[in-house]
Amino acid sequence: MGIKKFPSIFNDVIGPIMRGPSSSHCAASVRIGKMARDLMGGNIQEVSIEFDTKGSLATTHESQGSDMGLYGGFLGWEAFDERLIDSAKAIREAGIKISMEIRDLNMKHPNTYKLTLKNDNETHEMITISIGGGMIEVVEIDKVKVSMAGDYFETIVFTNVEEVSKYLQETLPTEKVLTCKGDNTCFIEVKSEKPLGEKILNHLITEFNIIEIKEIKPVLPVLSRKEMKVPFITYEEMLKYNEDKNLDLWELAIHYESVRGNLSADEVFTQMQETIKIMQKSISDGIKGTDYDDRILGYQSGFFKTQMEKKRLLDGGILNQMILYITALIETKSSMGVIVAAPTAGACGAVPGALIGAATAMDLNLNEITRAMLAAGIIGIFISSQSTFSAEIGGCQAECGSASGMAAAGLVTLMKGDTQQAIDAASMALQNIFGMVCDPVANRVEVPCLGKNVLAASNAFACANMALANFDVVIPLGEVIEAMDKVGRSIPHELRCTALGGLSVTKTSKLLEEKLKEL
Repeated sequence: MGIKKFPSIFNDVIGPIMRGPSSSHCAASVRIGKMARDLMGGNIQEVSIEFDTKGSLATTHESQGSDMGLYGGFLGWEAFDERLIDSAKAIREAGIKISMEIRDLNMKHPNTYKLTLKNDNETHEMITISIGGGMIEVVEIDKVKVSMAGDYFETIVFTNVEEVSKYLQETLPTEKVLTCKGDNTCFIEVKSEKPLGEKILNHLITEFNIIEIKEIKPVLPVLSRKEMKVPFITYEEMLKYNEDKNLDLWELAIHYESVRGNLSADEVFTQMQETIKIMQKSISDGIKGTDYDDRILGYQSGFFKTQMEKKRLLDGGILNQMILYITALIETKSSMGVIVAAPTAGACGAVPGALIGAATAMDLNLNEITRAMLAAGIIGIFISSQSTFSAEIGGCQAECGSASGMAAAGLVTLMKGDTQQAIDAASMALQNIFGMVCDPVANRVEVPCLGKNVLAASNAFACANMALANFDVVIPLGEVIEAMDKVGRSIPHELRCTALGGLSVTKTSKLLEEKLKEL
C-alpha cells in the first residue's frame, strides 16, 4: 500500500470548518467550485456538470450537498458561508447557466466531478475528485493530467514554448515548475507558496507573448512547499523518532505539524485551540436548539440534557456527557450550522463530542482538551496517509470508525496516559469497527449517522480504559490500519455511501426520502 503525500492535521484530519451534511460532498465541492472559478478568471457563464452513473455522486449529489457546494464555490464563497443554503437561487440570479447529466464516464474514483466551464471568450474542462473529509484533487485540465490539491498557489501558463519553462525554473528555483502536455494542449504549471507577482506575470506577457495565464488560489489552510519533509509518516516511524525523546503523543503531533506546516509549536497549539472553540460553539448552538425543515431528526439534545439533569437516564457518567455533546454537534450540522469536520462532517460528533464531553465532566481546561485533540489528530494522520476517510471508498469505518480510534487516543491523553497507551487505545478501537457500512436513511447524513457517532465515542471510551489498564493490544496500530483499509475497500458498492443498500433502501427510508423531496 502506497503512502500519500504528507497530510496536515488542519487540512486532512481536524477540518475543514464548514456548513452542510457531508464534508466529501459540501466542503469538497465548494473547494472544487472555487478552483473552477479561478480557472475561468472569475468569469463563469455556463457550466456542464457530469457525474458517473456508477459513482456515489449519481445518487447523492443533491441530497448530500454537492450541488449546493459547487454553486457556492462558483460564486467564490467559503465552505462556512451562511448563504450556501440559497446557492442555487444565487447561481440563477448571477446568470450562470447550469446543466447536469449522469452518464457512464468510466471513472475510477466514485466521487468524480467532470466540469465543462464556458464564457464568451473561452472553454475549459476540469475533472476533479473528492477524496474524503473535504479534501480534493484536480486530476485533469483540458484533458491534460495534473495533480492539484489546493495546497499551492497554482499558476497555469498556456504555452508550448520551452523557453518559458526555462525562464520560470531559473527565476523560481524554490518552486515547482512542471510542463503538462496533452494531445492538443500544453501548459506550464507553477506550484508556489505565494502568488508569482505582477513583475513575473508581466514579463511572461511582454517577452513571450503569452496571452492566457490563470492563477488558481489555494483552498486549504496549510500550504505545501517544494521538497517538503516530515519527521515521520507512519506509526512505526514515529516510534523510532521518539526513541530518544520520550515525548507524549500530543507533543509528537506538534513536532509533525510544525514541520509539515512550517509553523512554530505555539502556532500549532494556538490554531488547535481556536478550532476547539468553534467546536464548543457548535455544541452550545446545538443544545440551545436548532430548526431546519430538510432533515429527519429534530431537536433531541435538549431533551437528553433535561433527562440527564433529572437523573432519569442510566448512570453513564462521562459517557452521557459525550452523548449529549455528540447529539448537539450532529444537530448543528444537520441544520446547516458551522461545524468542524473531524475527520469528516458525517463523523463530526465523535471526536469533539467525546473529548470535550469528557473534559467537561472532568472539569478540565482548554489546554488539556487541546493536547487531547492533537493526540487524536496524529492518529488521523496515520489513517489519512495509509488509508482513507472516504465512506465512498471504505464505508463508515473510514469515517466514524477512524474517529473512534482518534477519540480513544485523545481520551487516554486527557487521563495523562503515556504515548504507548494512547496508541494502543487507538489500535483497539479501530480493531472493533471493521466492516461498518455507510447506508444513510433517506439519503441524509443523519440516521444511522448519529448512532454511529455515539457508538464510535462509546467504543473509544471503553478502549481508552482498557489501554489505561494495560490490556494487550495484540495487533499494532500500523497493521490494524492496513487491514482496515483492505476491509473497507472490500465492502460492497451498495454499502459505501451510495444509498443503494442497507437501511437506505428500507420502506421507511424511501418514504422519508420522498417526503423530504416535497419540501
